[in-house]
Amino acid sequence: MGGAVWDQLVGQRQVVDRLQRAVAGDMTHTWLFTGPPGSGRSNAAVAFAAALQCEQGGCGACHSCRMVAAGSHPDVRVIRTERLSIGVEVVRELVRSAALAPAGSRWQVLVVEDADRLTEQAANALLKAIEEPNDRTVWLLCAPTVEDVLVTIRSRSRLVVLATPTSAEVAGFLVRHDDCPPETAAYAARASQGHIGRARALARDDATRRRRHEVVQLPLKLTGLGACLASAANLHDIAKEEADALTGEHDAREKQELDRAYGVVERGRRPREYSPALRDLEKSQKARAKRRHLDVVDRGLMDLVSVYRDVLALQVGAPGELVNEELRAELQQLAASSTPEVNLRRIDAVLEAREQMLEFNVPPLLALESMMVALQLSPS
Repeated sequence: MGGAVWDQLVGQRQVVDRLQRAVAGDMTHTWLFTGPPGSGRSNAAVAFAAALQCEQGGCGACHSCRMVAAGSHPDVRVIRTERLSIGVEVVRELVRSAALAPAGSRWQVLVVEDADRLTEQAANALLKAIEEPNDRTVWLLCAPTVEDVLVTIRSRSRLVVLATPTSAEVAGFLVRHDDCPPETAAYAARASQGHIGRARALARDDATRRRRHEVVQLPLKLTGLGACLASAANLHDIAKEEADALTGEHDAREKQELDRAYGVVERGRRPREYSPALRDLEKSQKARAKRRHLDVVDRGLMDLVSVYRDVLALQVGAPGELVNEELRAELQQLAASSTPEVNLRRIDAVLEAREQMLEFNVPPLLALESMMVALQLSPS
């Protein structure tokens, strides 16, 4: 597929070919990378940024490629948010940077992950920058779909659409790059539904596999109102456990760095400026924890959808492996005790809960309780 910076892009040969042509001279100043979760849109944008700085078009081994990979290249900025949105002040600061010439001889590249999280004010500030671009500045925006960004922004962007890689492609990647046993790689590829980061976590971590197994077992337990409410609490707690595991170490490290910066550790006392800085840090960490919890709940909901899709596949006799192949016997029982119409309604109930949490800010536990009641098994 080309140079080494592209090696992390699984199943994206056409995208790589197109980006390599751009590096060779077919350039524009604003790009919009879209694709479902886990397709690698952020990885593609960062690989493209490295290739634009590399004398060999993305060798992966030179100083520029290594600096981009490490996040330390002076002409490449990757903007990630741990919050639920990206505010206008962040974008205005980026716009000021975009007006400057790059430090080196090539491009200044600004990668905005989660461009779908731009507030309206932030999106309008960005639009003004891309309407009159600096000759040597490139914006790389990432979002799930083109509909997630302003029409006026996407009309000025060159679209790059990434597809979900196949299970075979993901499994092959895990075997080649992570030295993963083929059987574990095959399971992780199926269970992740093409999400590379999720597949790697499932392949490497017993706790991640255990938590997912608990989630996909929930549809089999919804035998009454009490069981539905208990399952909602269980899913909520499973998500919190994983979110806390992801954020706890990071939060502790940030607190240590803050203490060190203000001399709290060395001097044993807190200067006046420390308390406001600590409040800001705690506010930021709280916002990040909320987003992380929602992200993990959302992943759990998509795991539930995979269960009902598997049941539908069994009911209509679709060929091929199930996502949850290890649960085939239990899913056959669900298929025998329901109809395709019932399972389509169950999928709609899961997607409605997802929308309530992500779009309308309904408390997760409340949305999950309502969803579980809608998923309740019919009396046999």
